[in-house]
Amino acid sequence: QVQLVESGGGLVQAGGSLRLSCAASGGIFGSYAMGWFRQAPGKEREFVAAINWSGSTTYYADSVKGRFTASRDNAKNTVYLQMNSLKPEDTAVYYCAARRGGIATKEWVDYDMNYWGKGTLVTVSS
Repeated sequence: QVQLVESGGGLVQAGGSLRLSCAASGGIFGSYAMGWFRQAPGKEREFVAAINWSGSTTYYADSVKGRFTASRDNAKNTVYLQMNSLKPEDTAVYYCAARRGGIATKEWVDYDMNYWGKGTLVTVSS
């Protein structure tokens, strides 16, 4: 059983930056691909980014491409999401998730993932 805990959310002005972290425990972190998802108020949860087991391959939703960067440090069992040029429409609860097998693909959906964190709130003010 893998436990995931997100941190780093908060309130930021439009154009600002935040870095989210997701610390994993209870499994072999390097064997999992990791994903970031978000859920805005009144909307369904959506895919944001995916990163494979080594960090060599990443995928992004079109809405964040060029602004967000996913990375991981397998020695620290942690995955990151660097968010730059934030917009009010990025306001959401951000979740990290793990998928067995280590392979990342584009546009994951909820049922692709095996484990989820509880989320961290990001609020971008205009």
